[in-house]
Amino acid sequence: MATDRPTVPELVQAVREFLETEVQPGLQGSVAFHTRVAVNVLKIVERELADGPALAAEEQARLVALLGHDGDLDTLAHELIEAIRAGRMDVATPGLKEHLRSTVMAKLAIDNPRYESYRRALHDSDA
Repeated sequence: MATDRPTVPELVQAVREFLETEVQPGLQGSVAFHTRVAVNVLKIVERELADGPALAAEEQARLVALLGHDGDLDTLAHELIEAIRAGRMDVATPGLKEHLRSTVMAKLAIDNPRYESYRRALHDSDA
């Protein structure tokens, strides 16, 4: 429901902040490690909730332009995979390299925006 409070992103953030600030500092060993993993998973969920829909819409729009017809994201992505496997598309296909690069960058923005290659690529694209 649009008017329900707290929202899903607020709930995820609250749990992540609790684990990060209240629980994690007092832990050691494997429990501390697994708590860090849980905190990182919740950060991914937060980014997915915040940015995922827009990034998916951008990917779908690129696929529509690349493949020349409309469709849902999963169907279009599988069609692209099959076209590459069958040799109907390759790096010489106009727009393919740009699409693949943008898709990977979007996934890194969600999964691990601190990943050095991601940060370097962002810097290079700004230049």
